[in-house]
This record gives sequence, structure tokens and C-alpha cells, in this order.
Amino acid sequence: MGDIGESTALKTGSESDARLANTDHREIPVVDLGPLIRGEDGAAQKIAPAWRHACENLGFLCIVNHGVNADLIEDMERQSRRVHNDLSVDQKMLVRVTKDQKGFIPSKATILTHSSYHSHTKLDSVECYVVATDFPKDHLEVVKGTQFYGPTPWPAETELPGFKDSVTRYMSAIESLGLSLLPVWEASLNLAPGFFKPFFQTPYCYLRIAKYPKVDFVQNNEFGLGAHADTGFMTFLPPALEPGLQILDKERNWFWPVVPKGAIIVNIGQFLARWTNDSFRATPHRVLPPKNNDRFSFACFINTNLDAVSECLPSCRPSEGPPKYEAQSYWSFFEWYMKRTYVHYEDFTNSKTQT
Repeated sequence: MGDIGESTALKTGSESDARLANTDHREIPVVDLGPLIRGEDGAAQKIAPAWRHACENLGFLCIVNHGVNADLIEDMERQSRRVHNDLSVDQKMLVRVTKDQKGFIPSKATILTHSSYHSHTKLDSVECYVVATDFPKDHLEVVKGTQFYGPTPWPAETELPGFKDSVTRYMSAIESLGLSLLPVWEASLNLAPGFFKPFFQTPYCYLRIAKYPKVDFVQNNEFGLGAHADTGFMTFLPPALEPGLQILDKERNWFWPVVPKGAIIVNIGQFLARWTNDSFRATPHRVLPPKNNDRFSFACFINTNLDAVSECLPSCRPSEGPPKYEAQSYWSFFEWYMKRTYVHYEDFTNSKTQT
């Protein structure tokens, strides 16, 4: 992941660069998916204990021997740079974010108004381009105009040749990986085989291609992306080439994760955490702006069907009293989260350029 060097020990008056406030680097749990990818009998059950321990204690882990080709990840890194660096502002605005939360979101458009993990006083510096599941035009919810079911606005092929094909291939590979892990989630939660299958018949997946501009000096409460927990079921993130990601542990201490070369980070979203009555942790994390070079990342979120309803799992019910959360659909939870995260939610979605 790289380190923030001593040269960043700059000060403005008595204020130090916020990137130096915590220099704790820690390894996060590593799970070998080799047996599962090879199709070995009982692989999910063998992996489950380590998976469960990581999910209960940190909510973050990294996977190795995951089957995603390294060339595919390297190509996605290139595509991330292309979409942010090769398009003009005007070209980006032609694919600006829609009411379905797909498309380009400029810098300074994000601030979490509902975060309980950290004070948010400044807009985040990240800019991103979001691609998400596209549904058939004759899908009932598409015809009705239901939010999140509309199409992704792609850059023109003449502007970014091959971009759509590359991104689609990468998303397909990560979606396949996520679906192959459902037996591991079931085994780690003591659920019957196939329990989650009905909830992933038409999974809603989205890819957040982000650019974090480099910053010479980071003030307190200044973030590339402020402290948050993801919304959905599971997130897949190859480590970025520049440092920035920090994770909050159970003792509420921030640390920089150390990840083996070639591994992919996996973390839990709030929708899954609600399902488990918080026995599995949706862990807060944040991104600090880089110093030396712009930082690019591409987190892929593999979620249930939008209409899937989470209700406390049988294996996670408390011995006394009701579960912490009432039943709720992913669509409803996602909509609640977006309204409280993006300052563009009303303004941009009312634009005449929206679908």
C-alpha cells in the first residue's frame, strides 16, 4: 500500500498534516480461496471458520488465489486513469450522475451527514464514475421509471475506445467471484446450503471508479472520502497503488491495512450486517488524500436483488428480545443512504440531462 513519508511532516502554524496522526500499519486476515476456486469438496466449510472470525472481529479481510486474472486488474487500473484523465470536463458532464446514481460525480459532491464514526466538516475531494447493473428495457421497474433501475450513461466509444468492454469484463469477473462465495457466507453463518441463492437472482452490482487528487497538506476533518460503512452485502477492492485507505477497529483506532501482493480486499456492507443482527461487522473506513500522486481505486459492490428484504437470520436471532433491525428491502436502505451522503442527490437528479 505504501507509506506516508516523513517529508509530509509539514505544519501550518501548530497544525500537523493529518496523514501523520496515525502511522499504525497492520496486516488484516488473509483467506485462501484456492480450494473453493478449484471446486474441492467441502471447501466452503473448510474456509468458513477463518471467514467467520474475520467478519465478526474486523469486518475486513483479504483473499488470495481468488481466480481473478491479474491482467484484468491491471487493465482496470488503466481504465480508471483513462476515464478521469482523458475526458474533458464537458465530456464528463455529458455522463453526469443520473437519478439512478450512475455516471460521473465530481469532486466536492460528497459529505456523510449521517456518519457516527467521525466529524465531517468538509466536502470530500474524491471524484468518481459509477457503473451499475443495467436491466432490460422491458423490465417492469425500468418501464415504471423506478429509481436505480435506469441505464448507466457511458462515455462515447469514440471518446474512450474499449472502455465499456474492459469495465464490463471486470465487473462480470467480480460478480462471478462474489456469487461463488455465497456458500462460504452460508457456512460461516450456519445457514442451509443455498439459503442466499433466491436473494441473488438479479444481483445489483456497481463499480465505483474513483480518483483522489493529490494534496500537499491535509487538514483535520479533510478527507478524500469520509468515514463510512458500505451499504450492501460485500465489497471487493484491489489495493490502490497509492496509500489512503484506513480502517477503524473495535477500539475505535484508525490503522493502515497491510495487504499481500495480488490479494483483493473484501469487506462487509451494512445490509448484510443488519441481516446478521451485527454479529458480522460493517466496519467504518475512510480514505485520506494522497501526497505524491493521484490515487485511483475501483471498488466493486456485489449486492442482492434490489427488492430483496433482509430480516434477522435464524442463526443470528438474540436469545431474548427482538432483533436490532426491522425487515427492510435493499432498495429502501440504499435510497436512505444515498440521500444522506451526496450533496448532488437533489440538484443533479433534477438536471435536464438526466434520464
